[in-house]
Amino acid sequence: MKYIHVYALFLMSVFHTSCGQKQTEPHKDNINYNIKDTVTSYGPSTMVRNVKQDRNGNILIAASWGGVFRYDGKSFTNLTSRIGSRRYWDVLEDRRGNLWFASTDSGVYYYNGKSFQHFTTREGLANNLVMSIYEDKAGNIWFGGGGLSLYDGKSFRNFTTKDGFPNNGGRAIMEDKTGKLWIATGDGPCFYDGKTFTVLKNKDGKLFKNTWSIIEDKKGSIWFGDVNGLWRYDGSTFAKVSQRGAYAVIEDKKGNIWTTGSVNPNNVGAWALSRYDHKSLYNKKPTVTEILSGPPAFLGLLEASDGSIWFGSGSGVYRYDGKTITDFKSKEGMK
Repeated sequence: MKYIHVYALFLMSVFHTSCGQKQTEPHKDNINYNIKDTVTSYGPSTMVRNVKQDRNGNILIAASWGGVFRYDGKSFTNLTSRIGSRRYWDVLEDRRGNLWFASTDSGVYYYNGKSFQHFTTREGLANNLVMSIYEDKAGNIWFGGGGLSLYDGKSFRNFTTKDGFPNNGGRAIMEDKTGKLWIATGDGPCFYDGKTFTVLKNKDGKLFKNTWSIIEDKKGSIWFGDVNGLWRYDGSTFAKVSQRGAYAVIEDKKGNIWTTGSVNPNNVGAWALSRYDHKSLYNKKPTVTEILSGPPAFLGLLEASDGSIWFGSGSGVYRYDGKTITDFKSKEGMK
């Protein structure tokens, strides 16, 4: 029960949304363009939900209340200094090089490097609670959180329970090799084939609970993490790979699977960064190495282009280069 209660702290209120399209004209915010971007030597010290990398190799960091930061290898620039404090959850660079910032309290901000546009329910967004941003192969931008929205550059289309979409939706989004869109929801993983939403159920016919992450590996299998552990789906059957919780899941260039999450359901205060060896992934008991244990909680994951592993935590961002873990919060942590 304690385990469920801890995960419940992560859950956000979800509101009923309506389906349809609405032409979008972003409203004007009181954004102070006279304020310069804040540049510091150290990273954020607040909770970091997601870490991404842009086309130039910079690291993008979404820190709740701290801002969205860009790290160029030398310094951290707060890209949201002009907007002010928000509960930032995710960040995306689209194919045109523009940035999108998701927040769970004020919708989405679009930044072209010079000016901002703000998208909320006023412009057609399903909900101002946004936890994930994803660009599909066609260039559409998807937003998940308190609902699911598709933005084609001109208007929004929202998906609701009337369309078969689960109530608790949108913690993570990805498109697989066949073009299906997968969404991690509070009711488990589901996919959208362009017409219908299908919510996956386990072998007992029950829904999964509190799914936070979902990826496709090189073999085409779907991996996802929920409060009960790490799972793999081959298109017809499920395999429970580990009892370790998986808040975030990634596959690295070598084929190893990395996760962050609680170590086991009975020890909710113990979090870990874990690596599952690619040679044993499909064994009954894959080889897992615990790289770092917590608290704090470990959250979003990224393999950077140089092979280093970046991960968010309840108190900042870390980098693991295969030997050393750097926490970036202080001069001592960066040694």
